Amino acid sequence: MAKANEEYGADSIQVLEGLEPVRKRPGMYIGSTDERGLHHLVWEIVDNSIDEAMAGHCDTIIINLWKDGSCTVEDNGRWIPVAKHAKTGKSTLETILTVLHAGGKFGWGWYKVSGWLHGVGSSVVNALSTKMEAWVHRDGKIHYHSYEKGIPVGDIEVIGKTDKTGTIIKFYPDESIFKITTEFDYKTIVNRLRQQAYLTKGIKLNLIDERTDKRYKFYFEGWVKSYVHFLNKNEDNLGEIFYAEKEKNEILVELSLQYNREYSNNIITFVNNIHTPEGGSHLTGFRTALTRTINKYARDKGILKEKDVNLTNDDVIEGLTCVISIKVVDPQFEGQTKGKLWTPEARGAVDGVFAEKFMEFLEEDPKSAKAVIEKVLLAAKARLAARAARDTVIRKGALEWMTLPGKLADCSSRDPMKSELYIVEGDSAGGSAKQGRDRETQAILPLRGKILNTEQARIDKIFANNEVKNLIIALGTSIGETFDISKLRYHRIVIMTDADVDGAHIRTLLLTFFFRYLKDVVEWGYLYIAQPPLYKLTKGKKSWYVYNEEEKDRIIWENDITWENIQRYKGLGEMNPEQLWETTMDPQERKMFKVTIDDAKAADDIFKILMWADVPPRKRFIQTRAMDVKNLDV
Repeated sequence: MAKANEEYGADSIQVLEGLEPVRKRPGMYIGSTDERGLHHLVWEIVDNSIDEAMAGHCDTIIINLWKDGSCTVEDNGRWIPVAKHAKTGKSTLETILTVLHAGGKFGWGWYKVSGWLHGVGSSVVNALSTKMEAWVHRDGKIHYHSYEKGIPVGDIEVIGKTDKTGTIIKFYPDESIFKITTEFDYKTIVNRLRQQAYLTKGIKLNLIDERTDKRYKFYFEGWVKSYVHFLNKNEDNLGEIFYAEKEKNEILVELSLQYNREYSNNIITFVNNIHTPEGGSHLTGFRTALTRTINKYARDKGILKEKDVNLTNDDVIEGLTCVISIKVVDPQFEGQTKGKLWTPEARGAVDGVFAEKFMEFLEEDPKSAKAVIEKVLLAAKARLAARAARDTVIRKGALEWMTLPGKLADCSSRDPMKSELYIVEGDSAGGSAKQGRDRETQAILPLRGKILNTEQARIDKIFANNEVKNLIIALGTSIGETFDISKLRYHRIVIMTDADVDGAHIRTLLLTFFFRYLKDVVEWGYLYIAQPPLYKLTKGKKSWYVYNEEEKDRIIWENDITWENIQRYKGLGEMNPEQLWETTMDPQERKMFKVTIDDAKAADDIFKILMWADVPPRKRFIQTRAMDVKNLDV
């Protein structure tokens, strides 16, 4: 030990230079190295062009996805400067693409507002690409420079003439960084570009997928009002769409909303076109103003009497679809990924603009106002009706394991990070799972039949359902206004159902409940779906557990297995505890899928189609896809 200490000296200290820190710890700069991190590279380059558009110097952006795995982003903006930078002694183009915290967004000569304020976006993309190429069109010349893993190849050079202005960036994601995949998803990029087109006035966004020859063009004139219309296109809407745009304290506030008959809400916030999924000061200002304004209107009109308590924020956001977009000089975000806005001035700006304009809207459109007030009053009534049932659940949950559901076989561990909850279909599978599990870390909660369809169920009805109530108690988070993700007792929640139609139905019912009422559990990455084997194949003393048809056919062909040695598992209860453990519950061998929400709007639409009482959309969904069904198991 002493020898080790003696060897620890100045030479032991590493100094990472240039873009080395990015390649060493990419997650610090792009959040992750999975599909989300991969697409973050695209957003960083596209956002630079969007900044040009917001500054009024760009009206067209073209994104190409190439067959060789690269991506090109082209704009007709003012171009990146190519002259030598006084501080670095390199060309300005090279400086921007190779030096962290270098960009034109720190001073306000070039850009009044921008999302790319850290100055690390383009350089990070360069660092995480095997190759990057840049073409700058300016002064009648085409300037070209290339890079490999962030390192310049030669000097910038003039390669031709041009009659246009703008910048083209082409990059090849590094497979050694993005080990899961380097393949860009067309639908993910389409959704992001659609969003940016709604938020940026006058911009034309063109996506060209050279891999499949798909094309998509976006241009909108209604901006965030059009965005709300798009989000609510399949809803039973209440009243007209509200829209306001006004600058206050040098912050431009653009906001639109509309109510529908849903019980959930969809509030999306942006700062300088950057999505802020965790909200921040602009969202706080909106929520405060919305609650205050509706309460004032209801009391001014005599709808709320002096003895009535005020409506809560949960009441006034039920069934609300809202888009908030603000433009701020020097916004303060939480981290490079900009998930949450900290700028305190944004709260007052949004509060002031929205409160004034929304009160005018309610006064000038009494029909819409009546629909809104009736909606929030109904939500308040449901909240009060649910309180007694919810308090019962909370009281039970407060006693922790002593009052956990009787059907729950809890694990010994009290560490949520080590604890898993298997939600199992039926007592038979529950019994096998309880016997086969790891009692230290794995808890089992069997369900009796199909749980309540929560797609169109109010929270008071949910609390009255025993199966759902038991699940809420087991999780420990509560739901609704008292939901607290920090109290989640298990950081891996596994839906484990039979591989048949009933099992699929139960799984969908559970996914509906989590999506509508426990979405944070999904977004934090705590929800999984178990994949039990479909078949057991045997030949002599050798056996195989098989999870799909392709694997089954391959093993049968390779080992000449006859039909009598093929066992089809339709129910988990057909397995003994040892089989269930080694195939579905053993952390070393099991297969499971993490549930993610890549496209919240698409997920919302599909749950409505599948789970609403409205039959025609579901019938059309089934009919249009019937011919694509393979290996139907009935």
